Amino acid sequence: MSTSDADPELEDIAIRDPEVSDAIDEPMRAMILDILDEEALTAAEVHERLADRGFDRTENTIRHHINELRDAGLVDVVRFEEGRGGTTKYYHANTIVLSYSLPDSAAPAVEAMTEAVQPAVRDALETLTTEYGDEIDDVVADMQPCEHCRTQKYETYVLLTVLRRAFVRAHRNP
Repeated sequence: MSTSDADPELEDIAIRDPEVSDAIDEPMRAMILDILDEEALTAAEVHERLADRGFDRTENTIRHHINELRDAGLVDVVRFEEGRGGTTKYYHANTIVLSYSLPDSAAPAVEAMTEAVQPAVRDALETLTTEYGDEIDDVVADMQPCEHCRTQKYETYVLLTVLRRAFVRAHRNP
């Protein structure tokens, strides 16, 4: 067995939000999020779309999964319509779940793109920590459940959350 004194180079950060992970642990829920990303739909319409994709579940089961996604904050009720003796809810995803792997052949292109945007990201991180350092510290302090958790990467998580949300807004509203 050989050992090395070299520290491995950090290449990426995987984010796992426990609440989100629990909500999308059921594969159908990730598909529901994908369906609700396109447009606001009722539970019945989601049921139809899932049936078109080969998922044979009852509408009540689909409604349960939508409610689990809503309770986790991944789906919003965006519209109510009164009629036929009841209220119809329209749901829309507010979060996209990406569960992919890049092919090995993409490594050179991804590396080139990473190098190209790294200076801008470095500047954005500098702006965040300089102009919002106190706010970041407050959020981090609220995240620490005990004194022994200080070694966790809470600041990194906060910064990545800000960058992810900024990315989504920039991508959706260029």
